[in-house]
Amino acid sequence: KSTCMKVGGDHEESVQARSQELQMIAEASKILTETTSGAQQQTYSLVQVALTTQSHTRMSHVVSQIKRLAQDYHSSALAQLASRVAAVSQYSGQVGDDPFVKVKGLIQSMIDQLTAEAQAEATEKAYCDEQLAKTTSRKDELDEDISKLTVKIDQATSRSATLSEQVRILEQELAAIAKLQAQLDMIRQQSHAAYLQSKSQLEMGIEGVRKAIGVLRSYYGKSVALLEDGAKFEALMQQPALPSTHTKATGAGNGIIGILEVSEADFASSLSVLEKEEEDSQTGYEKITHENKVATVVKEQAVKYKTHELSTLKKKLAEYNTDLDSASAEHAAVLQYFSQLQERCIAKPEAYETRKARREKEIAGLKEALSILENDTAFLQEKKHGKMRGALVPQ
Repeated sequence: KSTCMKVGGDHEESVQARSQELQMIAEASKILTETTSGAQQQTYSLVQVALTTQSHTRMSHVVSQIKRLAQDYHSSALAQLASRVAAVSQYSGQVGDDPFVKVKGLIQSMIDQLTAEAQAEATEKAYCDEQLAKTTSRKDELDEDISKLTVKIDQATSRSATLSEQVRILEQELAAIAKLQAQLDMIRQQSHAAYLQSKSQLEMGIEGVRKAIGVLRSYYGKSVALLEDGAKFEALMQQPALPSTHTKATGAGNGIIGILEVSEADFASSLSVLEKEEEDSQTGYEKITHENKVATVVKEQAVKYKTHELSTLKKKLAEYNTDLDSASAEHAAVLQYFSQLQERCIAKPEAYETRKARREKEIAGLKEALSILENDTAFLQEKKHGKMRGALVPQ
């Protein structure tokens, strides 16, 4: 803020200084016009001598004014001009040269110099305007590009992190499903093996019981028939009782057959329960296995797609970062160039428009002075040829 205030103050001082400079140049031009309007060579008349003396006096005053102006505004060009005008005023008349012609040349040189400076500043102004506009436009474009790339990188990075976490979780779930399925397979194999063994034992037991029942029934069934026939025969023959002999324990045999029949029924029931359990176990195993297969396919496809998307995002991220590095490097170069342009085109105590207006006034004032000087010179040339009315002729 203090720098801006200082620059503004310097600008106001510069404007006031330029205005005073214009006033001083106008006064010098007026004095110069008055000085040169009546000059004549000393050899033609006393009036010419008086006019020449007066012109030297006013020329000295002009020189003093220009020197003061140069000192006030620290203008080396005006200081040089004052020195050269003083030299012309002092020495040109002594060698017979017309001082006004040389002064006209000095003024014309100053006009040419100011015109050249004005053209150079106009060219510089056009260059600065063009370069500042282009640089500002490019800087804005790069600012927007960097902003967009930064957003894309942030979004891609966030999405990439999300996908990586999702893939990690899916792979954990797939591993858990595979582990669970392996355990189910092992349990099912063990269960089925136990079922086959139990079934074989039960079937063997049932078969054995049935064979035993068949043997017992075959044996004890005949004994009963023989006893009944013997009783009938004894009744017919009415013979004395035979001596006591061994007889089959038919009642006990029948009891054993009954027990075996119960065992057979128990074995058959156990076999039925075993087969039902095996069927249920197999059905449950197949159901869970199918669900695990479906879940595995779904999760594997998800991993495939997310991995592909993640790979694509990584490529895009690499491209975005490359573009961002390129844009940032160009942005830094543009900022540096923009800073140099500002230093060259903006950081000046006086605006171009002010300098342009001041220079135009200076040139206009010098041209006016030159015009007056040319008129005064023509007037003096007429007097040199004896055309001045009232001129005194030497005796």
